[in-house]
Amino acid sequence: MSPARPPPLWHWRCKACWLNLGLLALVLASFTSLDLQWAKFLSVDTLASMGRFIRELMVPQTAPAFLHKVLWASLETLAMSAVGTALAAVAGLALALPAARSHPGDTARWRGPARLLLNALRSIPELVWAALLLISAGLGPLAGTLALALHTTGVLGRLFAESFENQPSGPAAALRLRGISKGRVFWYADFPQALPQLLSYTLYRWENNIRAAAVLGVVGAGGLGQLLAFHMGLFQMMETSSVLIAMMGLVALVDGLSYFSRWTMQR
Repeated sequence: MSPARPPPLWHWRCKACWLNLGLLALVLASFTSLDLQWAKFLSVDTLASMGRFIRELMVPQTAPAFLHKVLWASLETLAMSAVGTALAAVAGLALALPAARSHPGDTARWRGPARLLLNALRSIPELVWAALLLISAGLGPLAGTLALALHTTGVLGRLFAESFENQPSGPAAALRLRGISKGRVFWYADFPQALPQLLSYTLYRWENNIRAAAVLGVVGAGGLGQLLAFHMGLFQMMETSSVLIAMMGLVALVDGLSYFSRWTMQR
């Protein structure tokens, strides 16, 4: 018996092929509406300006006074991401409970409103939250921390709810059959089973929030982003280079800590 041949890459009856072809045509057609001035972008003057810009970025500022300022901004960014993620984990867990249907017989009467609230929180980007909160909280890291917490609450709340709904129902069902109260079933069955996944999601969002916190400063929310916006606005490329290096180092540090934490939990 000869082995089956793989299906052809294209067939006129293949609906997925026509769908992909249509999407490709739409992408190509969208370029016609963009004013892409490739001749000006690749001109000699533009390339010379880009080369000068890159050369200036290759020489970071190493003055002790400025490095001390960068270190303080890095700690501020790290604190913003950590506090914002911690607040979001608590609030996300509180909203995930009514947003999840823990077992088939669960009425989950608040599931719809809770999920609608979670969708609303995560549909607004962190930069928009920060811009709105700057009006009430003022300039500084408080607005950035609250912006991270609000957006991440929507993300973690949805992920936590999915974790509770998709976990094995055997231990919780056994406790319910013995007449154990709903709260004790959660603490002794649902929560312990979902805890490793909840921690993994929280650590992953912390990685994302460290990047977001570095950008939130652009709108005045403190940290490395605010320092970056200030020096880029003044075209101080040496200082900008030092801030960018600090951002990359901070992200690498948090990524390493998160990976080590997940590796430790899986052992």
